[in-house]
Amino acid sequence: MNYTRMVIEKEAPEEYGYDRIRYNLSESSIADQKLSDIGLSLPDLTLFYGEHRGDKELRALIAAQDAGISPDDVLVTAGAAGALFIISTSLLSASDHLVVIRPNYATNIETPRAIGCAISFVDLAFEDGFAIDVEAIKAAIRPDTRLISVTCPHNPTGTMMSRADLDALVALADASACHLLVDETYRDLSYGTRLPSAASLSPRAISVSSLSKAFGIPGIRICWLVTRDAALQETFLAAKEQIGICGSVIDEAIARGMLERRDTFLATLLPEMAKRRDIVQVWIDREPLVDWVRPEGGGVGFPRLNVEPDFDLDRFYAKLLESHGTYVGSGHWFEMPKRFFRVGFGWPAEAELRGGLDAISAALRG
Repeated sequence: MNYTRMVIEKEAPEEYGYDRIRYNLSESSIADQKLSDIGLSLPDLTLFYGEHRGDKELRALIAAQDAGISPDDVLVTAGAAGALFIISTSLLSASDHLVVIRPNYATNIETPRAIGCAISFVDLAFEDGFAIDVEAIKAAIRPDTRLISVTCPHNPTGTMMSRADLDALVALADASACHLLVDETYRDLSYGTRLPSAASLSPRAISVSSLSKAFGIPGIRICWLVTRDAALQETFLAAKEQIGICGSVIDEAIARGMLERRDTFLATLLPEMAKRRDIVQVWIDREPLVDWVRPEGGGVGFPRLNVEPDFDLDRFYAKLLESHGTYVGSGHWFEMPKRFFRVGFGWPAEAELRGGLDAISAALRG
């Protein structure tokens, strides 16, 4: 493994210092929740080694979200990063090949790079609405392809594939004798039709989701990966046991409580997030120097700056932060040009979101 730090983590707001940012539009989750916000308190837990696969009741709650999934198909991991690390290191070696869409959540690219496998990127284009091109993915597959990696809803654009495209990708993995990974971290924040979990459609599909982004509790580091391939799940379990044996019983107790309240929580959250998305849309409609592909899921979008080629983008980002106290995720976090940036509309308070958007307009003209 050849580890290097990811740019998105080196430049994360927690690294820079939250106290130096007035309008934080860089976050990819909803607002951080307290236990009291979600009506939870910790029971008097025995702090023993937990179940290696994850708390049985928690896995049952996860499995119940999709037909055809059982608790034995679910493995609870330490955050989505932990699940993605387990999947990559279990399926890929330096002699294997990965097909991955780009831009993407950094771990979906950087862990395979650290392994040293061959990677074919299928780049999503603004002009195509950041839509997944199934035919381009098919063309990238080689005899040594072990994994196809996509995200839906997509981070950082917030776009979603259609059910037909999801079915086509599952069929492609089946026909190619490789696995399909769908990072579904934002699935519960879908503004239209919520797609089924990919893992429910084929044993060759692997789904990953978590409570960090859509539920605002990244501090408990709870994620799950789902596969109906029992032998592969055993491999994933072996990897988890060698990394950390089991998860935290405290974290899993909180996660269980959250998922027991899932429907009530989302019933309030989804209309609020749709309202936040509309706030950004209104700003973009009146801001000629910015455009975006309207997100269909998640709490982020990936606007593009409509500026001249000689526009000083580094100066823009520096002035945005230093003079206006506003932080966004520059396109280089995602191996994209700096004229793109990720804007998180779910984490800041409404007034802070509006203030940050106005600051972007001011910095563009400053």
